[in-house]
Amino acid sequence: MEVRTAGIVAKELKALGFEVIEKIGITGVVGILRNGNGPVVLYRADMDCNSVEEQVDLPYKSTKRMVNEEGREVPVMHACGHDAHVTWMLGIAKQMVALKSKWSGTLVMVGQPAEENGFGAIEMSKEMYKKGVPVPDYLLGMHTGPAPVGMYQSLEGERMAGAVQLDVTFFGLGGHGSTPEQTIDPVVMAANAILQYQTIISRNIHPQHPAVLTVGAVEAGIDNNVIPARVLLKLNLRWYHRADRDFMIERIRKINEGIAVANELPLDKYPTILIKQDLGVLKNDALLTAKVNTALEKIAGSGMNIETPPNMGSEDVQELLRDYPNVPYTYFIVGIANRDLYAKALKEGKKYPFSNHNPDFWVDLTAIPLGTQLGLAAVLEVFHK
Repeated sequence: MEVRTAGIVAKELKALGFEVIEKIGITGVVGILRNGNGPVVLYRADMDCNSVEEQVDLPYKSTKRMVNEEGREVPVMHACGHDAHVTWMLGIAKQMVALKSKWSGTLVMVGQPAEENGFGAIEMSKEMYKKGVPVPDYLLGMHTGPAPVGMYQSLEGERMAGAVQLDVTFFGLGGHGSTPEQTIDPVVMAANAILQYQTIISRNIHPQHPAVLTVGAVEAGIDNNVIPARVLLKLNLRWYHRADRDFMIERIRKINEGIAVANELPLDKYPTILIKQDLGVLKNDALLTAKVNTALEKIAGSGMNIETPPNMGSEDVQELLRDYPNVPYTYFIVGIANRDLYAKALKEGKKYPFSNHNPDFWVDLTAIPLGTQLGLAAVLEVFHK
C-alpha cells in the first residue's frame, strides 16, 4: 500500500540517473546504477509503516489514517523508522552518484514494501530477478534502533529470529447463549487451545533454545447472547532452531485436533491452520560484517558498536536472497534516539526512551545525516577489494 512513498523513491532515483523498475511485489521499487566492472551490491530499505497513532509532539507528526487490508480505518505512523530507512537510502544513492570515480561495479537500490507483515521481500524476490535486476554478490541494509545517535550495532552470526505468523480457525455450532447444550462452542475450544499452546514453550521446547509463541488476536462473535459458529486466533512464533519451528506447528495441530475430538466434531469441522508468514533466521556473514565494521568505526569512532545477545525480533531482508542462499549479507542497527532523551531514560531506570512500534517512537533528525554517512561508508567499503 506504499504508493506515495514508492513514487518518491522512483522519482528521486530516476533523477539521479538510476535505471528504475517499479511495481515489483505491487509497490516495490528497484534502482540500478551500472558503473563499470565490479561486484553487484544490493542495498535495501523497507518503506511501510505501522497501524499506530503518533503521540510525539512534533510539527511533522503523522495524523494520517488509512483503510487497511481488512477494511478497517486505522491511524498510521512510521513507528519503526522506515521513513528514515528510505531517506538514508536516497542519501546514499545521491552520494554514490557523486562519487562514481571512487568505485566500480553495479549498485542496486531496493525500496521494499510490506516488511512488517513479512511478505514484501518474499514477493519482490519472486519477481525482481526475472525483471532484469542483477543477482547481487553482496546485500546490505540498516535499521533504526532506540539507542542514542552515534551508536550502532553491527555483529556477525545469528542476530534475529525466524518468524511464522499463522491463523487458527475453530469451527463449532452456533446458537443462543441461553441454550449452550444445543451448540458446540468454538469460544471455549479456542480458550482451551490458547492455554494449551503455552505449554509448548514451557514444557516441550528445550529450555536453552529461544522460542516464543504469542496469540496476538482473538476474533469471535458480536452479540452477548449469541454463541458464534467460528473463532479466529492469530498466532506469532519466533525461533532460532528450524526443528523448533516445525515442532511448534505440529504441536499446535495436535492440540487443535485433540480439542476437536473432545468436542466430537466431524472431520469437516476440524480446526484449520493457515501459515501467512514464514521467515528464516537473519544471520550476518562474518567476513562481510568485519569488512563493513572497519568502515563504520572510521565514521562513528571506536567503542560505538553495541554488543548484545541475538534478539527475538525478526526481519525479512534476507528473503531477497531466498533463491540465492550463498550470497553473503550483513544488516546493522543505527541509533536514532535523542541523546538527552536517552540520558533521561537511563536516570529513570529504563533501558531505552522508547521502543520500536511505540507511539512515542522518534527519530532525532541528527540521525539522518549520520545514518547516511554510515550506510555510504559500508557500501563503498564493499565495493573496494
